[in-house]
Amino acid sequence: MSRTIAVSGASGKTGWRIAEELLRAGDQPRLLLQEHSQVPEALRDCPVVRLRLSDRTALDAALQGCHGLVIATGARPSVDLSGPMRVDAWGVQHQVESCQRLGIRRVVLVSSLCAGRWRHPLNLFGLILVWKRVGERSLERSGLDWTVIRPGGLSEREADLEQEGIRYSPADQQDSASIPRRLVARCCVEALATPASIGRIIEVTSSADLQPISLANALEAFPQVA
Repeated sequence: MSRTIAVSGASGKTGWRIAEELLRAGDQPRLLLQEHSQVPEALRDCPVVRLRLSDRTALDAALQGCHGLVIATGARPSVDLSGPMRVDAWGVQHQVESCQRLGIRRVVLVSSLCAGRWRHPLNLFGLILVWKRVGERSLERSGLDWTVIRPGGLSEREADLEQEGIRYSPADQQDSASIPRRLVARCCVEALATPASIGRIIEVTSSADLQPISLANALEAFPQVA
């Protein structure tokens, strides 16, 4: 049965790929966008809702009837150093609270490798890794069926991905390496369909030297969730 899955940040470079992968999986993505964000041509037929995440009423209306939510919002580089706090912390919290109000249980959050670390060059941009961890924690404490995907450095590469393996690890095991955004999108969609991913932080990077493995099989080697 086709599900309606909301994707916030769906005009972003990872977000629109998540929406495309949901379509390929037979689901119906609902695109949550800022007012002036552009919709990629391949997603023109998808339902679109434009809103501010801080608008509680609009957010609840946007998520009404959804079976799940993938949060792919993220602060962009800017002279406004408050962006990570507003987007990666409070923006995530607003979405989590809306899911709680509406009874939407399944939520996948795209975060970042090294989230929560203070001593990291990325924190020169408004303490972005610190605020990402605040956002993660709001989801972890929500009581929802959550999964956090922490990708490494993101690339736009689309070629030769079918034979590229993903390195999956629990939280705070990887601190470098990269992964194409397309593979991150596939991880998010796979997580939605993998009950064992619930309640886990999953770090992902990739390499052509790794054999492809399903998320479900990779999680069998993870420590048991307490």
